[in-house]
This record gives sequence, structure tokens and C-alpha cells, in this order.
Amino acid sequence: QVFPSQDPLDRADFNAVEYINALFPTEQSLANIDEVVNKIRLKIRRLDDNIRTVVRGQTNVGQDGRQALEEAQKAIQQLFGKIKDIKDKAEKSEQMVKEITRDIKQLDHAKRHLTTSITTLNHLHMLAGGVDSLEAMTRRRQYGEVANLLQGVVNVLEHFNKYMGIPQIRQLSERVKAAQNELGQQILADFEEAFPSQGTKRTGGPSNVLRDACLVANVLDPRIKQEIIKKFIKQHLSEYLVLFQENQDVAWLDKIDRRYAWIKRQLVDYEEKYGRMFPAEWCMTERIAVDFCHVTRAELSKIMRTRAKEIEVKLLLFAIQRTTNFEGLLAKRFSGCTLADGTVKKPEVPPPSSNPFLEDETGAEADEIVMEKSDTDKPKKPKVPDNPFHGIVSKCFEPHLYVYIESQDKNLGELIDRFVADFKAQGPPKPNVDEGGAVLPSCADLFVYYKKCMVQCSQLSTGEPMIALTTIFQKYLREYAWKILSGNLPKTTSSSGGLTITSLLKEKEGSEVAKFTLEELCLICSILSTAEYCLATTQQLEEKLKEKVDTSLMERINLTGEMDTFSIVISNSIQLLVQDLDAACDPALTAMSKMQWQNVEHVGDQSPYVTSVILHIKQNVPIIRDNLASTRKYFTQFCIKFANSFIPKFINHLFKCKPISMVGAEQLLLDTHSLKMVLLDLPSIGSQVVRKAPASYTKIVVKGMTRAEMILKVVMAPHEPPVVFVDNYIKLLADCSTDTFQKILDMKGLKRSEQSSMLDLFRLRLPAPPPGGDGSGSLSLSAPTPEQESSRIRKLEKLIKKRL
Repeated sequence: QVFPSQDPLDRADFNAVEYINALFPTEQSLANIDEVVNKIRLKIRRLDDNIRTVVRGQTNVGQDGRQALEEAQKAIQQLFGKIKDIKDKAEKSEQMVKEITRDIKQLDHAKRHLTTSITTLNHLHMLAGGVDSLEAMTRRRQYGEVANLLQGVVNVLEHFNKYMGIPQIRQLSERVKAAQNELGQQILADFEEAFPSQGTKRTGGPSNVLRDACLVANVLDPRIKQEIIKKFIKQHLSEYLVLFQENQDVAWLDKIDRRYAWIKRQLVDYEEKYGRMFPAEWCMTERIAVDFCHVTRAELSKIMRTRAKEIEVKLLLFAIQRTTNFEGLLAKRFSGCTLADGTVKKPEVPPPSSNPFLEDETGAEADEIVMEKSDTDKPKKPKVPDNPFHGIVSKCFEPHLYVYIESQDKNLGELIDRFVADFKAQGPPKPNVDEGGAVLPSCADLFVYYKKCMVQCSQLSTGEPMIALTTIFQKYLREYAWKILSGNLPKTTSSSGGLTITSLLKEKEGSEVAKFTLEELCLICSILSTAEYCLATTQQLEEKLKEKVDTSLMERINLTGEMDTFSIVISNSIQLLVQDLDAACDPALTAMSKMQWQNVEHVGDQSPYVTSVILHIKQNVPIIRDNLASTRKYFTQFCIKFANSFIPKFINHLFKCKPISMVGAEQLLLDTHSLKMVLLDLPSIGSQVVRKAPASYTKIVVKGMTRAEMILKVVMAPHEPPVVFVDNYIKLLADCSTDTFQKILDMKGLKRSEQSSMLDLFRLRLPAPPPGGDGSGSLSLSAPTPEQESSRIRKLEKLIKKRL
């Protein structure tokens, strides 16, 4: 690695034999052997010379190394000596610098101490002179000069906090405190003289002296300022307490406007007379208004407790409306900075949402319903600013809101009764297929009224009254669901013209009348649409109530039970529609089961009972589809439920068709295929717009009707040999139930002895149950794959075409 070489002799895996073979690859090359030997010997001699030279060169290496080491040690000793000399010189230099700067440091300390002393003496001079001036000005009531001077004296006195141990300084501090106390008492006395708390007239009024005194009060103890404000406001509102005493007529709720008119005049009067006397940062106008609100709330609470029996709903709402208007006026005029003590809780305004109850009340009711349905497409409303004065007076009405709740309970009861009476008087809605199933107008009226009550109550209180109102809402949502919706669903026992087998066989369309009339079908669809609208709107109502109520009470608002009630109405409506169409098809299926299928001689067009079933489907389904145009998912549910009801019933009637000849089975197969095509087209039957049926519905129809076709194919298959017949049955039907197999044998018309041997063979040919199974006699095989079903359907269609 150190001396890379390409010579083969230097390789680690050198092989002499390979090397010689490389030099003499053939016999002819041996002629040069002498030349090769000479070259190798020459190379050996050169290597020996090189080795000898190297060995001789290393003879003096040890001596040279020792000499170099000694020289290095001597150099280190010299370096160490030089470093020591430099360190000694540095210490001497440092000592010399200290001696030079010692005097300079002393001069710096002296200068700093002298400056501090001069500054302190100046402050002391200012403090002493300021205290003397302050005492003199206080006696002369020169409050304008005192305000500026007092602040300066207080600031200077702060510099002497660490010198309070000096008697003279402590004495000056005590004089300043005494002057502050004297100023405070003197200012309070001046205000008492100008605005006496007792007496019929104000003997004083605003003056420059009092204005300057307020500036001094800003510097004094905050209690002085609070005392001035308290006495002034108390004196200012003393007239209010006299005018609106509990025994006065104007004190009752019907004249509550006079209270607010009085404070408005007082505030205007204050601004004109005293607006410049108090500093702006005192917010005296707002303080007067806030104290007025506190006094008013206490007075109203007291008088309402005394005269609780006289409170009526209209009177209570009138008083609350005027009070909330006044609170809104305060919010526009004042910032609420004086409410920082937390006596009034600022309401939590919920963020804007797509809830239909967010719209304003002032719109027309019809417009509100349209807005509720399309509200999700609207931009959100801007957030309403907080009102810091909300509830500052109106909180006193909350204990009496039970009157409002009881009134709403009564009004909603009357509203439901009116809805019931109107429905009976006007009858069910007229069928109008072009417009689709309409929501009952009473539903819109109910939720509009709910919205009005909710907004009104949330303005009065967001506490327990909202919970009580929610309970009322729940009560009448259930009543509406049972009295208006469920109570008006047509009864299944009513019959408006039955179907007979004779009429089916004769295919007289005029005599085929559906169980429900057109009006009844439209009514069911209208009730279904109304219940669906109520369900969605009730969910939005719950969300809005949770936004309006206090956070701590949100968990107590739950309208799940009412939503479940509307879901039950929807389910019952769909079931009625399914039962009606199902019942209309029953006579046709009965006629099918009573036909003599063993006597059918040839395969023709579809049988009369198929025509009858298709006729009823074409009569009912378009009406239902058009009336449920606004609720497509429930029309899909109707189709699925009808398919789940009709197909098993059709298969049961197939089992009743016995015995069946080969030709009869082929005719039934043709009829089954026709019904299957009609059922697959059921969602869009009779419609100008052809839509693809939902996949979930198509899957149910294909699975059910394919089973019916497979049953008929098994019936058509020869029962000889029995083993092939049994295996074919298991393969086609994937049903290991002995009952089903027994019915197939009955349809073929086999004798009991033949059936017995067939059943024994069937039990022997059954596949083994899967491990971990319950070991029951009825087993379930895997369903055929879509490819197998498609192949079977193609074979069936070919068979039908061939027969036709």
C-alpha cells in the first residue's frame, strides 16, 4: 500500500508456477531461458545493493535522535525562563498602575458623593419650601396652585424614603401627610357646603374653586375622590327617590318611561351646569347613569315583590322593552368603563351561524320561511357588538318571567288548537302534483312564533327562563307531531273501493281503485314533508337555543326526543304509502297463486295479474314521487321499503302456485322478468326525466327478483336423475333450508314418496357446516358473484326470447 507496484513478484498471492508458465508459455520460449535467468540475477544484485545501502544509512539514526531530543529540552528551559520574566514584569506594571489610579478613584467617589449631596440638598430645599407653600395655599384655598404643587411635593418626598430615619426628614413627611389630610377634609367640607346632602335647595353650584379642588382630589387618597363622587351622585338622585317612591302612581311599571325620561333630563342638566367642574376622566355622567340604574333596579324589584299579583304579561313586556331600549341607549352613549367592578356581567354574544332563527323578526312570515330554507347560502351576519349595560336594570324582571312563560304556554296551546280546528275546517291540502308536496302552513307559523318567543326571552334573560321556555317548546313540538301530523294521517282501515280477482283478470282499469284516494296520498306526502321540515328546523332550534342560553346551562337543552318524534312520523308516513301500494297489489298476487298453472298450454304475453300490478305502480308511484320532490331521500326510502315488502310477498305467492307445468313455469319466468324490469324502473316510472335508480335500491331488486327467477329455473329443471336435480338446486339457490326445498318439490307436483327420497338425498348432499358454526339444520351458502348473476340473467333472457 505504501509503495504500489505492478510487478507480479510483489503480489501477495504470488504463485511461482504461474509466474514461470507466464515467462515460458511454450516449448520454443525455453530457448531464451539464459537471458531470463541473467535478468533475474541482475535484479537480485540490485535489490541486494539497495538493502545494503539502507542498512548502512540507519547506523547513525539513534545517535541523531538523542541529540535532537537534548536540543529540544534546552529550548523548552529557555522558553520557560522567558515566560517567568514576562510574568514578573506584568505584576510590577499592575502594581504601578494601581498606585497611579488610586488618587483618581478617590476623586471620582468624591465627585459622585458631592453631586448626590447637592441634589439631595436641592430636593430638601424644595421639599421644605413646598411644604410651607402647601400649608399656606391650603389655608387660602388656592386649589389650582395646590394641585400642581402637591404632586411635585409628593414626587420629591419619594426621594427621601431611605432617609426617614433622620428626624427632620420624618417631620417634613408628617407635615406633608397632615397637609393632605387637611386638604381632603377641607375639600369635602367645601363640596358639602356647595351641595348639601340635606335640604330642599342647592345653596351652591359649580365654581372654579370646586373645579380646582377636583384636580387636588386626583392627587390625594382615592377615598377622597370616591367620597366626593358618592355624595354628589347621592345628592343628584335624591329628587328621584322622592318623585318615584313606592306609593306614587308614577312608580308602577305602566309609567316606567317617566323614570328614564327623568334621568335623561338630569343628564342634560348636569352636562350644562357641572360638565366642566369634574375632570373628564372621572366619567361623572356615566357614573350618575349607572347609579341611577342600580337604584332603579332595587326600587323596581321591591315594588314588583309587593304588587306581584298585578303584573300582567303585556305590562311586563312593555316594561322590559322600555328598559332594554334604555340600556341600549346607554351603550351607545357610554363606554362602560365605570362597570369594571364586575357588578354587571357582559353578555356573551354567540358568533354568527347559518341557523334559520338568526334572521330579523321584522320580515314577513312567508319571507322568513324562504330565508330559513336558503340561509346556508347567505353570507354570515357581522358580529353584534357587546352591550356592557345589558341587564343592569332589566335583571330585576327575571324573577317574574314565569308570568311570560305561562303566557307563552297558554298562547302555544291556543295556537295548536287553532291549527287543529283550521285543518278540520279546511280539510286536507288540495292535490297539486306540479308543485310537489307542500309543507303545511301551520308548521311555518309554529316555528315563526317559536323564533319570536326565543328572541324575546333571550333579551329578557339567558338563564333559567330560557330552560323553562325550552320545556314549553318541547311540549308543543310533541303535540304538533301527534295532533297535527300523526293525528291527520289517513287510517289504514278505511277503504275507498276494493279490488277483486275478477276485475284483475278482466283488466278493467276503471274498476281498479287504489286504497287511498289521490287527496289522501297527497296528504300523507305533505305530512311527511312537514315532518322532515320540522325535524331539520328543530335541530336548528336546539343549536340556536344553546347559543342564546348561558354556557353553564347548555347541557340542559336537548331536543333529541322531539326530533325522534318527527322521525317516527316520517317512518309512519312512508309505511302508510308502502302498505297502500302493497295492499293494492295483493289481489293480483292472490289471483296469480290461484291460477291453474299446470293447465297452461303455451307461453304468451305477460299475465293479467302482472298488468294489474304494473297499473297500480304507475298510478301511485308518480304521485308519490312528485309530492316528495323536495325530499328525494325519503322517496328513495319508500322505494326500498316497497321492494323489501313486495318481493318476499311475491316469492311466497310463487310457492303457492302448485303444481306447475313446464310451460306454466316458463310463463311465470316471463312474468317475473317483467316485474323485475318494472321494479328496476320504479323510481323514475312515468317521469319525463329518466334518472338512474339508487345503487342501494337496485341491489335489493336484483337480489330478490333473481332469487324468484332461480326458483322457477329449478322448478323447470327435470328431477331425474335426482342427484343432478339436488346439486342444481344447491348451486342455483344457495339455500340449504329443507323447507324451501320442500316447497320446490310441491311446485313440481311430485308425490310424497318421491319427495321423501328427494329430501333424504338433499340432506346427504348438503355441504358440511363451516367450523365454529352452530350446527343448525338450516345453512346459508355464499351468494353468487355478480358475474354468475349476470350470466344467469343472460341465459334467462335468451330462454324468454326463444319462447316468445
